[in-house]
Amino acid sequence: MWQSVAPGWGENADYVDARGAGLTTRLLDLARVAAGDRVLELACGAGGLGLAAAERADEVVLSDVAPAMIEIATARARARGLENVEALTLDLDAIDQPDASYDVVLCREGFMFAADPAGAAQEIARVLRPGGRFALAVWGPRERNPWLAIVLEVVSEQLGAPMPPPGVRGPFSLSDAGELRDALAPFADVAIEEVEVPLRAGSFGEWWTRTTALAGPLAQLLKQLPEAEIRVRARDRVHAYLGPDGVELPGMSLVASGRVRG
Repeated sequence: MWQSVAPGWGENADYVDARGAGLTTRLLDLARVAAGDRVLELACGAGGLGLAAAERADEVVLSDVAPAMIEIATARARARGLENVEALTLDLDAIDQPDASYDVVLCREGFMFAADPAGAAQEIARVLRPGGRFALAVWGPRERNPWLAIVLEVVSEQLGAPMPPPGVRGPFSLSDAGELRDALAPFADVAIEEVEVPLRAGSFGEWWTRTTALAGPLAQLLKQLPEAEIRVRARDRVHAYLGPDGVELPGMSLVASGRVRG
């Protein structure tokens, strides 16, 4: 799934980084990324968070389950002349790295897709050194993120069934702060906060094209559906967010941070 949408992530990488710039800074600050650190970014996509970490840390490993994402992240690192960056194909549910091999683990909008979040948290704790830190972001409640919820709603209406389907982990799978905290039980000093991540676009069409290109499960599904009809429904819902400068849709991430026990 993520392999198939990698081209869209590559095309929109700079936009994604610009939108999430404040969130990225907050994650790096909470994890106290600094000189001397070896950093692992999980579910890196186009690698924006890890590339930003490379400006502070001695060594950064970008990782994603999709090899095509790794190719994009590697190319972006080379384009920036970052010689302290390596990229690996890794699954956040089973991180194929040695125990206690990193000082910091980062993840921006990927942890909620873990098949077993509690198991993934155990994996993160395993690869961190004693006293190692983590910081991650997941999307908050659906109603606080209409920039994406609207797309899911109109596709659900077209299908006559929930999207994502029951039992399938989607972008709002860890949107409850209590559930997120429970998944992070292996860590000490866990703190969770809200960070606003609004989406701004010059037009309805710009928002629709970008959002659907980046939405893994939806991108392929929309090719099989009457997109023109779905767009009409979406346009009606987005109308409330239209202004003189285009579209501004609210967005909110839950940001969690903490350290390895002991």
